Amino acid sequence: MIRQTDRHIMEESTIIQKFLDYLRFEKRFSEHTAKCYGADLSQFGEFLKGSPGQGLHHDEPVSMGYHEGEPEHGVAVATKVRVEVDQLLLSLQTDSVRAYLAYLNEKEYAKATIARKLATLRSFYKFLVKRNHISSNPVVTIRTPKQEKKLPRFLEYEEVKRLLSTPPMNTWLGARDSAILETLYSTGIRVSELVALNMDDIDFLGEVVHVRGKGKKERIAPIGSSALQVIQHYMEYRNKRAQNNGNFDSRVLFVNKHGQRLSTRSVRRKMDKYLKIAGLDPAISPHTLRHSFATHMLNSGADLRSVQELLGHQSLSTTQVYTHLTTARLKEVYDNAHPRNNGHEEH
Repeated sequence: MIRQTDRHIMEESTIIQKFLDYLRFEKRFSEHTAKCYGADLSQFGEFLKGSPGQGLHHDEPVSMGYHEGEPEHGVAVATKVRVEVDQLLLSLQTDSVRAYLAYLNEKEYAKATIARKLATLRSFYKFLVKRNHISSNPVVTIRTPKQEKKLPRFLEYEEVKRLLSTPPMNTWLGARDSAILETLYSTGIRVSELVALNMDDIDFLGEVVHVRGKGKKERIAPIGSSALQVIQHYMEYRNKRAQNNGNFDSRVLFVNKHGQRLSTRSVRRKMDKYLKIAGLDPAISPHTLRHSFATHMLNSGADLRSVQELLGHQSLSTTQVYTHLTTARLKEVYDNAHPRNNGHEEH
């Protein structure tokens, strides 16, 4: 949620607005992601305004480059605050970034949150250099704080089977929920990608799904024949319902009881329900099925580059976390198979 002060800073800063437009229209980031970047930059701008020695003095001359066609005597007053924020951002020194990170530490922000805020600043100043607003990036020499490595949670094969067998197949909503869970696990797609699927995105003959991923990038994800059978079963129910209901969206694959596209939140609620029925950990999320898919693929001998493409990861380093996860699992299996008797090791 964006605070009122954050909103004010975004309204005051022309260059923040330019950057957010760049993310939305050129990089094709979602509105939610752009707002998160905006909130981070607004907090940073608020920090700069409040830092000793950072703010502009009222008797300093103010640049008049922001409003055209207005009477000269009114521009200084109208643009005073806006120029102040932009000038602070454009004249940033590396020491101010370090001071900001120290401030976040003092406020006991999580290391992952600090790392994200620093990544926002890196992207913002890289953009400013690229657009010739500044000559050098003041954030480039700042190192990301070390974080605790948390391995993603995944389900064992038996746990996946238990979860997938939970929805009832003799009702149209049960058939839909079964198709949702099967699709998530069989393809490894994100929940946001799942709810965006349309009827014609499923290629039954080619056994693939056409996926629209992050940044509007499209990819093809293979899908198992058992998952396709469950989807076909759901479609038969769905189409019968649609015949008697004019409100059904004919394009959308996974619909709610009113025939409209499901939300990601709805998928999470459905999964919570089936986790409870299956007696599985309620902390498991739909994203856990994505982690399980990747882990099971690697355990079955798939190479890292193939899994990267299947998951739609832009960077291989993002996928590499699963190699740590599978290695940890293999070590656990090995240790269980070779118990050390009374603390004595074989030589």
